[in-house]
Amino acid sequence: MTSELSRRERVRSAADAAVPSALADLGALVRIPSVAFPGFERAEVERSAEAVKTLVEGIGIFDTVEVKTARVAATGEEGMPAVLATRRARNGRPTILLYAHHDVQPIGDEELWESPAFEPTVRNGRIYGRGAADDKAGVMAHVGALRAFIDAVGTDFDLGINLFIEGEEEAGSGSFAQFLADNADALRADVIVVADSGNWDAATPAVTVSLRGNARFRMHVKTLDHASHSGMFGGAVPDAMLATVKLLATIWDDDGAVAVAGLHERDADTPEYDEATLRDEAGIPDGVSPIGRGTILSRIWNKPSVTVTGIDFPSVRNASNTLTPELSVVISVRVAPGQRAEDAFAAVQAHLTKNAPFGAEVSFHDVDLGDAFLVDTSGWAVAQAREALAEGYGVSPVDIGVGGSIPFIADLVREFPGAQILVTGVEDPHARAHSPNESLHIDTFRHALVSEALLLEGLESTTL
Repeated sequence: MTSELSRRERVRSAADAAVPSALADLGALVRIPSVAFPGFERAEVERSAEAVKTLVEGIGIFDTVEVKTARVAATGEEGMPAVLATRRARNGRPTILLYAHHDVQPIGDEELWESPAFEPTVRNGRIYGRGAADDKAGVMAHVGALRAFIDAVGTDFDLGINLFIEGEEEAGSGSFAQFLADNADALRADVIVVADSGNWDAATPAVTVSLRGNARFRMHVKTLDHASHSGMFGGAVPDAMLATVKLLATIWDDDGAVAVAGLHERDADTPEYDEATLRDEAGIPDGVSPIGRGTILSRIWNKPSVTVTGIDFPSVRNASNTLTPELSVVISVRVAPGQRAEDAFAAVQAHLTKNAPFGAEVSFHDVDLGDAFLVDTSGWAVAQAREALAEGYGVSPVDIGVGGSIPFIADLVREFPGAQILVTGVEDPHARAHSPNESLHIDTFRHALVSEALLLEGLESTTL
């Protein structure tokens, strides 16, 4: 017992010491604009993958470290590069798979950033930059925790460790399922840690126990064969924007709650969370009211939401006195846990088709579906994770739901049904992932790295 406690203390000390170098390497990764969306430079994603590969090779424990791709099943195109590293377990010890992703969201409107998006900048205890939190911090939490674990215990240990750093999560993980199938033996694990979620707040860790699913698609609306002068025909001819506005308005009721028949809700308790906290974390100005009904967290964790995230229509700068004949909008549906994304999309599609005004032609394209996820919290690995988080943060973890989606978790469950999946993360509610001025709270990162190193130590002491 004394030696185990001494080893755990050594791991804790090594993890604290590993933070500065991990943050420096995080800064180098943030400088690489690894956006995997169509239209962006694939070469930058490849450069990011090579940088991650170099970091992983430097850890010095893996039997293999490779940059690999798979084909996108729907199109046959080559997916974005991922980094895969493996080390086999010995003497009855478990294998842990550590997941994160090195691709990032586009920066959006550059003028909204207070400092350059791909130049990591420290302000008020936070590192600002695209990917600083989501999810290059997850990559470096894994790398830093492994460095600390090895510094404390050496390289002669029995725990199996696989590392999978994906390169296209933000763009929809198009080749993920095929990648799992192609590399099932290398990825197989008893415990899977997905470092791509958040915490209750900057000081309180969380174990994510539910995630909403998603159904994202493009809707095309057409009302005319060609454009016409708005003065000559306005008032008698329905333009596509009029039809689209009226159609979209049917999705929500007067409270802003989703009003689509066939979308389900999950009945589950939520912790206390008041409107003042919501306003602070989401940036709701005075005078603007929240939407929906029920407890605030039930609206985010357990109920569906529908958001229009993009529209193809002449910009304000290019506006003219024209009746537009057709346009497209991108719609993102968050699906409550317990409902299949396929069924949720069918419900929304039926609603929009039924309610199209003026006989507008409505069609649906580029459908992307991902199922919700409920975590089985009864396993021994979850208990070890809670213990490590409590020790690493100095505060007991909170079980949370997340309104966002990580669709590939359903693929992990299907491919590795016996694995215990732990969804953790380094973000806090002010990280602004996907938004301008994304940032990482440095102390939260420190605690996350320490906690993961302690989890590795606990798993090394576990015999299956």
